[in-house]
Order: sequence, then structure tokens, then C-alpha cells
Amino acid sequence: MTDLSLNKDMNLEVTARFIGKGHDSALTDAYTVRLYDKDIFEDDFLGETRLDENGVAKISFTHDAFADPLNLDDKPDFYFVVYKHKQEIFKTKVLENLDIETIEKFKMGEGEVIDLGTFLVDG
Repeated sequence: MTDLSLNKDMNLEVTARFIGKGHDSALTDAYTVRLYDKDIFEDDFLGETRLDENGVAKISFTHDAFADPLNLDDKPDFYFVVYKHKQEIFKTKVLENLDIETIEKFKMGEGEVIDLGTFLVDG
């Protein structure tokens, strides 16, 4: 978190947009997205949400949800898994060693917002 954050327990909100490959239209609420932090031993599940009408996923959690108590890995390695009707249809590449302090934006009343961009989904 940035030095601007007064509360170290403040939520982080990760956002991403998902569009269909080939037709470039937003995936909708028929799709569910899960966010994970890849770890050496066991990946951390950070949250799940349905996509909105623009294909955007917003998942909130605290820094502690992916913090490594042994301090082996100080930067998160996020990836998304997309489901349609509870069936996995797509998994993003792992976004390794994200320096979230350089990409986050502070929003008053919401916390730190991290936009990971747009992903093209087959399926």
C-alpha cells in the first residue's frame, strides 16, 4: 500500500475487464471470475464475482489475504479463472511480481484500486 493509506487494513480492489475473443463484446453476468495469488505451496483464493454488463470484475480483499508470513515472496502473482455455468473456460497467465504500489490508485472511501486491464477470453 502507498504511504497515503492511513489504515493498513484498507481494502484492495482488483478490477479487470473480460471480452470475448473474435466478437470483442463484453462477457456478462453469465460468467463468474475468481482471483488467486500464485504461491510456491498453495495458491491464495482472493475472491469471486460475477461480471457486470461491461464485462468488468471487481474483487476486494485486504493485504493480509495474500501476504506471505515467511516473507518468501513480497509481491503478488495474480491470475484469474473464468467460469461459465460453473465450468472453467479460461485462465489468465500469471501476472508475476506485480508492483501494486506503482499501479494502484487511491479512491477515498473505497481503498486502493488496482486495474489489471482487459483480457480476451476464448469461449
